[in-house]
Amino acid sequence: MKKSPALILILFLSSFTAYVNAQEIPIDAAFRKSSIETLNQLMNDFYVFPEVAQKTGDHLNKLLETGYFDAFKDTESFAKALTEQVQSINKDKHMRVRSRPPGNAPVNTIDRLFEEHLDYKMRSRSNNLGFQEAKKLPGNIGYLDLRGFANVYEAGPMADHYMKLLSSSDAIIIDLRKNGGGDPGMVQYLCSYFFDKKVHLNSLYWRQGDRTDEFWTLDSVNGDQLPDIPLFVLTSNYTFSGAEEFSYNMQTQKRATLVGETTGGGANPGGTRRINEYLSVFIPMGRAINPITGTNWEGVGVVPEIQTTAEEAFDKGVELATAAAEAYRDRKKQEYKDIFKKVQANLEGFSNAKTEPEREKYQMRVFESLKLSVAAGLFDEGDINIMGYNFLNDYEKPNHAEAIFKTNTMLFPESANVFDSYGEALAAVGKLDESLASYRKAVELGEKNNDPQLEVFRENLKNVQEKLKP
Repeated sequence: MKKSPALILILFLSSFTAYVNAQEIPIDAAFRKSSIETLNQLMNDFYVFPEVAQKTGDHLNKLLETGYFDAFKDTESFAKALTEQVQSINKDKHMRVRSRPPGNAPVNTIDRLFEEHLDYKMRSRSNNLGFQEAKKLPGNIGYLDLRGFANVYEAGPMADHYMKLLSSSDAIIIDLRKNGGGDPGMVQYLCSYFFDKKVHLNSLYWRQGDRTDEFWTLDSVNGDQLPDIPLFVLTSNYTFSGAEEFSYNMQTQKRATLVGETTGGGANPGGTRRINEYLSVFIPMGRAINPITGTNWEGVGVVPEIQTTAEEAFDKGVELATAAAEAYRDRKKQEYKDIFKKVQANLEGFSNAKTEPEREKYQMRVFESLKLSVAAGLFDEGDINIMGYNFLNDYEKPNHAEAIFKTNTMLFPESANVFDSYGEALAAVGKLDESLASYRKAVELGEKNNDPQLEVFRENLKNVQEKLKP
């Protein structure tokens, strides 16, 4: 997925938005004046709402003239004061001025850029790209504690790993109570796990270029999509920005139930800009537009369907997920029973068919019903093979086994083992020439794939060749 320059800016400059152990740097009147001048220029150039930027700048200039900022003697307190005054006008929680810790390398140099990027990478490693914890709770409920939406190119494979752990769950809880947001691309990627069709999730309007980017679910993810699994999202008043988008996307698409507190209310994406060596500002350069509501959660937050405190959200989410998981299992059991009834009926039709066209008709029906069972997670290659041998050996129904094993060769055409099993069923019903062809295919695939059972396949091939000798 090619990213726009503005989105790249969000991802790269976000490395400068969080600092630890910031030092209080003494400042003077000249520093305060030049900082406000630069801040005003940055807002006028980039803030998504130009009129608000101008109004905010006028407010800061008046405060500077009256000496309001003279009381702030270091970068930490000055940054806090600027943030408070900026937000008092624009009401935008994304726009924050931060004190930047002095680096070892000179400012505006490649060395400084690398130093700050390295700091970002180290912090990303320590917080595991936002993936705090994944586990199974009683009742087969999957739980994911996600603390941030990191760059999708880095965090996408991590998401695949964690989602694989949760894919066998009967309900999933995603905990965003301590998630402050992140990359829109990562939000899009994680959302795509919970849909199996093209869905317009969100749009972002950018002031630069006067353009709108649409975010749709991806055609595929590197894992099993879970379009019908019950989903619950835990929120708090700390849940912000990208975490709010994930929550709002799922809520407006009626794909999840939100449990917890109304979220922070930040829907305007952007990036971090340097004011000077010691200060930076996050400037929202765009705004979210939900395709269903036509608006977003800026200033109001996302309101959960189930409102409770952040502290009680987990227990409430587990309670709801437990009931949903039980209903999900009951529904799946009935689906599996219905599928298996179709398999049985089609197997009987195949065995009782009097003509070859009729046999072909029921063979395709067996294939379609078993294909459906594989898609539903009821059977895999090994399960189908076992079922075939049950009919062949235990129930003494070789015709049923023939149809089952042939279906397995159609579903898994690169498996040597399924052709070996099919060859055995064909031999059992007296079709030795077809059995020979199937065993040869098993040996061919076994050689191609270095199958550890290759010698077994060769021996079985040799046995049927002996039977065909005059």
